[in-house]
Amino acid sequence: VEIGGSLFTELIYAGQPKPVLFPVVGPGGFLITRQWPILPKAPGEETDHPHHRGLWFSHGAVNGVDFWSEAPGAGKIVVRGLPEIVPGGPDGSVTLKTKEAWEKTPGQPVLHSATVIRLGADGGDRYLDYTITLNADQGEVLLGDTKEGTMAIRVNPLLNLKGEVAKGSAVNSAGNENLTAWGKHAHWVDYWAPTPSGVIGLACFDSPSNLRSPTTWHARDYGLIAANPFGLHDFEKAPKGTGDHTIKKGESLTLRYRWLFHTGDAKTAKIAERWKTWAESK
Repeated sequence: VEIGGSLFTELIYAGQPKPVLFPVVGPGGFLITRQWPILPKAPGEETDHPHHRGLWFSHGAVNGVDFWSEAPGAGKIVVRGLPEIVPGGPDGSVTLKTKEAWEKTPGQPVLHSATVIRLGADGGDRYLDYTITLNADQGEVLLGDTKEGTMAIRVNPLLNLKGEVAKGSAVNSAGNENLTAWGKHAHWVDYWAPTPSGVIGLACFDSPSNLRSPTTWHARDYGLIAANPFGLHDFEKAPKGTGDHTIKKGESLTLRYRWLFHTGDAKTAKIAERWKTWAESK
């Protein structure tokens, strides 16, 4: 998908354990995502967590099936049919639509999902609106209490809070900074760093309509940033299962997020104001 004549991202899905968006290119051509393991390791990149690739949505406990780790025996999220690309949004945006089967084993789905991704520009910044509807059409679905999830990205090591080349800082809507943002409830989280393209950042916005909004965040210092409303046992030391959520047979759960790839830090990019404007437009 190109925005303004330059690459924004690509959907990689054929033969993969899950669909991922990679690379994600931000303002000034800065590569937001970690290159490894899809591309060779870049200077300063760690080679941990090979399932952290690009930008994706998955979860570590769905009816007891692990769709997060890509370990042997883990489930796979399989795109069904061809993605639909709808160009020509009113602001020049492009919409990408896919349908997925969450398969415990090949041909045995535990649920189906429909994903709508809208990609566009906001001045010199870029946004990616990610909406997914999980349909319990195969029976009841239990989304389990685990930190391993859910709406996630693995970032360029310059944006990390620790590491060989790390220069990143982070803050959330509640004012928690850096490591203290992990596991906290917040409407948004923002990371930024000085880069060869200037100060570049990324924010993830949680919709007020989402389950347990403001969500909790699996936002790490080594480059994983994930909105996860389920992992309350890990995040808050609540009794195991507190974060479970059941979708009854025939019902669905829709989750909406905006990823904003911006210049400047959280303050100069007016992240709080932009979250409010976006949230009120939903």
